[in-house]
Amino acid sequence: MSSRRVVVTGLGALTPIGNTVSEFWNGLAQGVSGSAYITRFNAEKFRTRFACEVKNYDPLNYFDRKEARKMDFCTQFGMVTSAEAVQDADLDVSTLKPDRAGVIWGSGIGGLITFQEEVSNFALGDGTPRYNPFFIPKMIADITAGHISIKYGFRGPNFATVSACASATNAIIDAYTYIKLGKADLMITGGSEAAICEAGVGGFGAMKALSERNDSPETASRPFDKDRDGFVLGEGSGALILEELEHAKARGAKIYAELLGSAMSADAYHITAPHPEGVGVKQVMVSVLEDAGILREEVDYINVHGTSTPLGDISEVNAIKEVFGEHAFKLNISSTKSMTGHLLGAAGGIESIATILAINHNLVPPTINHFTDDERIDHRLNLTFNKAQEKVVRTAISNTFGFGGHNTSVVFRKYEA
Repeated sequence: MSSRRVVVTGLGALTPIGNTVSEFWNGLAQGVSGSAYITRFNAEKFRTRFACEVKNYDPLNYFDRKEARKMDFCTQFGMVTSAEAVQDADLDVSTLKPDRAGVIWGSGIGGLITFQEEVSNFALGDGTPRYNPFFIPKMIADITAGHISIKYGFRGPNFATVSACASATNAIIDAYTYIKLGKADLMITGGSEAAICEAGVGGFGAMKALSERNDSPETASRPFDKDRDGFVLGEGSGALILEELEHAKARGAKIYAELLGSAMSADAYHITAPHPEGVGVKQVMVSVLEDAGILREEVDYINVHGTSTPLGDISEVNAIKEVFGEHAFKLNISSTKSMTGHLLGAAGGIESIATILAINHNLVPPTINHFTDDERIDHRLNLTFNKAQEKVVRTAISNTFGFGGHNTSVVFRKYEA
């Protein structure tokens, strides 16, 4: 396994702060907030009336009307970003061995908007079952991987990962593993989510998981701030092309970074709350360093899960202190969810892209919306508050965690021949 190196050769992003990779990076670098009042539905009666929506998205800019009607936004977002990643990687799919190319895609929920619409239509009707024939294939979480493989003719490994907010990183880890094991040479991977609807906002709101800062949506996502009161729901997609190194070199591909290691763990504690001692989070970071074969002192930046919840943020930074020791005060930490909101199952896709671009640009994106220090968080940690920081980033980690106690972590490194 160790002889097969895996590199990133293409990226695609559709996010609340930019509808392409370059727009997304510019938004991160400038510290732009993607949070605003909800436009998708009338949220006047909801406890939370704002979210991080994808802006200026028109399906007809990407699909014909008939095609768009067959796909939930969740799948549309995945198709848009995978197309950008394929183009970015300069892939001529006709030259690839289709049995050696696959798709592994993550989504925590799948077609929630479709599910809500179809059930609502039935409930509000006269009891006669009039369901869209595309209801099920639009809703199921695996369908995005299927659509992508059909479009590009990839006949290799093809499935979906569902581990709540860790889903996209799980997909990336699985794609990486299949290439390392020699079962594929190239994979399209990442994740997409589209849960900004009455059911999504109402459901997360009922859990008291969402911020209720309705007077200031743009500052509502404030990881590590004393006055944080929950996460901001986001939507979108992030896609990566992972490729075996020699395969990439043979076709003259540009290489963004090397995916050096991965790890997964479980809290085995609670369906939604983090373990109070961060047992699973510590375990996953120790394991990812071991899998990557690097020392903790080699890590320059951690893109943390950092959702802006009262318990989760503290648990993660305390785990970082325990795992990294004194080096924790020398590396940069930031939560890009302060800008994008929480994309649930797609979070690991766009956050892996943010981590890779930090390596490419030697710039750490900020944790915006910091106003008041939380005395429970060690002030010696460099949480990259409010403004991006220039820094040589050679090695970086991206953490994502999910309801159910799922923990995932990946290490990216600047590519060296």
